[in-house]
Amino acid sequence: MKNKEVKSVLILLLTAAIWGFAFVAQRVGMQHVGAFTFNGVRFALGSMSLLPVIYFFGKKSTESIEKIEEADFKTTVKSGIMAGSVLFIAASLQQVGLIYTTAGKAGFITSLYIVLVPILGIFLKQKTHITTWLGALTAVIGLYFLSINENFTIEFGDLLEIIGAFFWAVHIQLIDRFVRNVDAIKLSSIQFATCSVLSLIVAFIFEDVNLGGLSSAIVPILYGGIMSAGVAYTLQAVGQKHAKPSHAAIALSMESVFAAVGGLLLLEEILPARGYLGCALMLLGMLVAQSENFKKDKSLA
Repeated sequence: MKNKEVKSVLILLLTAAIWGFAFVAQRVGMQHVGAFTFNGVRFALGSMSLLPVIYFFGKKSTESIEKIEEADFKTTVKSGIMAGSVLFIAASLQQVGLIYTTAGKAGFITSLYIVLVPILGIFLKQKTHITTWLGALTAVIGLYFLSINENFTIEFGDLLEIIGAFFWAVHIQLIDRFVRNVDAIKLSSIQFATCSVLSLIVAFIFEDVNLGGLSSAIVPILYGGIMSAGVAYTLQAVGQKHAKPSHAAIALSMESVFAAVGGLLLLEEILPARGYLGCALMLLGMLVAQSENFKKDKSLA
């Protein structure tokens, strides 16, 4: 593996670690503020933290493309609002779900989007391989061991995370389509701002928003906003430049593992044996679903 590829994989692993430990920050933060308040402030910080990055890369643009940028701005705003609206639904389901489930379980269930994305691609006439279905089946079996108890019922928080995983998959499909025409970092900033506004509207209607709660949750909010959004999304953009698709998929799928490790170390969350078996099967299913990327990598070697 070339040096650039090694560095890229390490950057993506760091990205996955930041996102994984964000589940811990999200749970801790909600000890002091409501779910929508947390998301509203978090994504506002995430949007603002990307502005210096946008400014830095914007300095490289020339005057000859200023007229084009005006049209691009309208497209970016429209795309950002659409993506941000779906992000609001996905993030809200995840955040509320974390009230009723553990950070580790939420991390693994959310990561189902890795399997759901190619399945949703069928409706967009994207080619789906047999490995996708094998991976999906393995992940579903893992989900059974992780979330379905002896009475064949599922916890409310886990159910919300499962529904949320579907919206994360929809969100990724939207981003994949939008970034072909607009700048990815500008798109991220606008979608974060959109999610923040929608979250704060709901928060002011249904939650008690106060400075005392926000100050008590300042560390989790800062981590969730600046590290998980601004820093991690920038690292992902940098890391995927030189990483092969299969390496990127494996590195980013480690997000669920880091969520479980963070829950264990920082929140003392312990799963029963069947829960850990479910986690292992879900991780295996995610990797199997991405195995076609290995073939692509070999064909390009």
